[in-house]
Amino acid sequence: MAIIVDKVQKRKDIALTCKELFVQNGMKDLTISQIAVTAGVGKGTLYDYFTNKEDIVFEIVNILMQEHNALKDKKMANAVSTKGKIKHFFDFFYNREEIELRELYKELISISLAEPSKQMKEFQTRCHVEYNRWFTEILEEGIQKGEIIEDAKKLVNGFMAVGEGLFISSCVTEAIDDLEHEINSYIDTIFDLIEVKK
Repeated sequence: MAIIVDKVQKRKDIALTCKELFVQNGMKDLTISQIAVTAGVGKGTLYDYFTNKEDIVFEIVNILMQEHNALKDKKMANAVSTKGKIKHFFDFFYNREEIELRELYKELISISLAEPSKQMKEFQTRCHVEYNRWFTEILEEGIQKGEIIEDAKKLVNGFMAVGEGLFISSCVTEAIDDLEHEINSYIDTIFDLIEVKK
């Protein structure tokens, strides 16, 4: 009797087996042979489940992002204000819980800027659209509660760009000593402008 393999689960298992390899070594210099050895499968089997090593990283990031989104959602549900929710939204860039995902995220940004493949652009676009939608919902909820002004919705792209920009700057320069302080200070300043004065 043939063994039935759950291909979706097998793909996840292979990807997660390689997570530490990618976190510690980055993606650029890894070979498919190294990845296959780490995963405990042959190169042919690896290609049965993944197109290339970028595809493996996408799978790892997708799995970690689901965990990240659940954690973020829980933190935001406990926040009492829109400002608190937004601070939790951006704590990914500095919190201790998500160091591995952040390392892979830096790798994706690096490759996206240096060698932007169609697959990479599609992946980054999906992430961008999803997080912008989520952030818009937070602002709309704050507007409905009367916490912030209607025009706050126009700030979605700016908030996202500043959060990512500060994160990237903190990775590639010595200009930002305390990323958590920089991000929260920015959020506090914007909220001084958009909060409904009571």
